[in-house]
Amino acid sequence: MIRFDQVGVVYDGEAAPVLRDVDLYVPEGELCLVVGRTGVGKSTLLGAVNGLVPHFTGGTLRGRVTVDGRDTAHHPPRELADVVGVVGQDPSAGFVTDTVEEELAYAMEQLAVPPKVMRKRVEETLDLLGLADLRHRALHELSGGQQQRVAIGSVLTAHPRVLVLDEPTSALDPTAAEEVLAAVTRLVHDLGVTVLLAEHRLERVVQYADRIAYLPGDGTVVHGPPAEVFRNTVIAPPVVELGRLAGWQPLPLSVRDARRAAAPLRERLTGVPVPAPRRPSPPGEPVSGERVSGESVLRAERIVVRYGQVAAVREVGLDLRAGEVTALMGRNGSGKSSLLWALQGSGPRQGGNVRVTGTDGKAAEDPKQVSASRARRLVGLVPQTPTDLLYLESVAQELAQSDLESGEGRERGRRGESGPTARQILDRLAPGIPDGTHPRDLSEGQKLALVLAIQLAAAPRVVLLDEPTRGLDYHAKEALVGIVDALAAEGRTVVVSTHDVEFVAAAADRVVVMAEGEVVADGPTADVIVASPTFAPQTAKILSPLGYLTVAQVARALQPAEATR
Repeated sequence: MIRFDQVGVVYDGEAAPVLRDVDLYVPEGELCLVVGRTGVGKSTLLGAVNGLVPHFTGGTLRGRVTVDGRDTAHHPPRELADVVGVVGQDPSAGFVTDTVEEELAYAMEQLAVPPKVMRKRVEETLDLLGLADLRHRALHELSGGQQQRVAIGSVLTAHPRVLVLDEPTSALDPTAAEEVLAAVTRLVHDLGVTVLLAEHRLERVVQYADRIAYLPGDGTVVHGPPAEVFRNTVIAPPVVELGRLAGWQPLPLSVRDARRAAAPLRERLTGVPVPAPRRPSPPGEPVSGERVSGESVLRAERIVVRYGQVAAVREVGLDLRAGEVTALMGRNGSGKSSLLWALQGSGPRQGGNVRVTGTDGKAAEDPKQVSASRARRLVGLVPQTPTDLLYLESVAQELAQSDLESGEGRERGRRGESGPTARQILDRLAPGIPDGTHPRDLSEGQKLALVLAIQLAAAPRVVLLDEPTRGLDYHAKEALVGIVDALAAEGRTVVVSTHDVEFVAAAADRVVVMAEGEVVADGPTADVIVASPTFAPQTAKILSPLGYLTVAQVARALQPAEATR
């Protein structure tokens, strides 16, 4: 169904090709998972399937890409629309209508599908993706996760033979992600749809994959059965990492397979003290480990946020302390982002109050009532759509402007403060991004890393991150854990709104769970996420009832155990 014959792609102005000598065949009715670090060319590989590369992106395509017998070099995307459906990394960028129902019908209108068939398919898709209650809602009113489900649904209604999905679950909560992947799997198994899917959260999707296409970063593609390819990849989901650590053969791809092999490992770990979930810090950085929370930095009381008649946040109270990392979790649309914007001061807030204590000895202030520059030093927020903060012509300009606005240099020196520059932070999150690159030419993961660096350069007392791991690979997330740890070690408080349970297990001291605008759980990370089958990380599920959350904990626990054997 999809065939790459000696394919290479070189973009204008670039010396090295993004793809080189790629030979790949994905037969009908297979799900092929595309794996690789941020920026290695996964989106380019996907774009070549429906002709976006090179017809839209420019550059030079060598070799031949065929889809259902059609050569993409001679068929632009519009001539492949009946065969290939594409969902990009930013779902809102592809919306062309105003409401959910209209968006689901749009592609079928362009393909001249009869009205009766259109109505039937819209209803089926609304039920399949849990969108029935949102059918008349305006697209701009939806949460990021809800928008992503609509984007996937708008492609499914056209019944394409090939689906190309670029991080389809990146903004979805665990339950919604399972529903979407179950729906995609049914299309593969029951209807013979061929799916090419790129995803960084491999723990969610690897068990469904028939084939892995791994991009090591040199332009080539290694492909084959998942258990074979993952033997030598530099990135892998926790279930595979644990299998490598324990020496299991074949490598497990699901929690069920891993639990069957884990009995001897659980026996070895029984009675061994469980280490702190954080990894050891690199030399010269604050020590990562269990931190003791300090004074209250932000206190929010009875926060209320409404959009028209819809109550997004219902009288929520929150007390955030210095040196604490708090994960804000909950299903899509539960009010997480609305709460973050209310705490930051820029978002709507119809009730309640927020008081933040700065580092300069001043009395606690409400970020909504102070100047923008003062508010930025009190509370910094990285939004769910990071490109909202990118407006200059190059990465270097964005970083320099961030240092200027954050007072790096003269102003921070006058206050007796010091800290890393935006470029130093960026190099820890996503090394190798050239200064001259236009921010809009970066991958979604690189854009997110850039915005993280821009906001963290100001080193505010409170740091709010809205889905910061979206688009980041495992290595970048490890670097982000180090950044978060360092911020907390400096006495700052960090709040991370996320659906990434593996990141929460590694980074958070405390978890707050929201539902329908209210806080329904609040406590230490291990107590909250292990008690939930939805939020429990893979390691916790595999080694239950032992209290391990991450593979790194298991590795550290085994070191003294092996030494005494």
